[in-house]
Amino acid sequence: MTRAWPSELVFSAGKRTLDIRFDDGRDMSIPFQTLRVESPSAEVQGHNPGEKKIVTGKENVLVTAAEPVGRYAVRLVFDDGHDSGIFTWDYLYALGDSAA
Repeated sequence: MTRAWPSELVFSAGKRTLDIRFDDGRDMSIPFQTLRVESPSAEVQGHNPGEKKIVTGKENVLVTAAEPVGRYAVRLVFDDGHDSGIFTWDYLYALGDSAA
């Protein structure tokens, strides 16, 4: 269940953040590094509980593309080649809460 819908996504290469405004009035800023190391992809999260991989060395990673996935998510492409994570609005909201 989606808590809130994003009304604006701004990718800032200079700040290395994704700034999101949600329709519930919340503004969140999520570092690209967090997006990369917490990617919801099986490559990072694994296929079963306890399989999550620790991803390091991503302090300078950039998001090079963002592609909508239906009305519920966005697929992010990173400059290190990682492109398999589908970030749902709920997941981004949770990451934004954690980053705050």
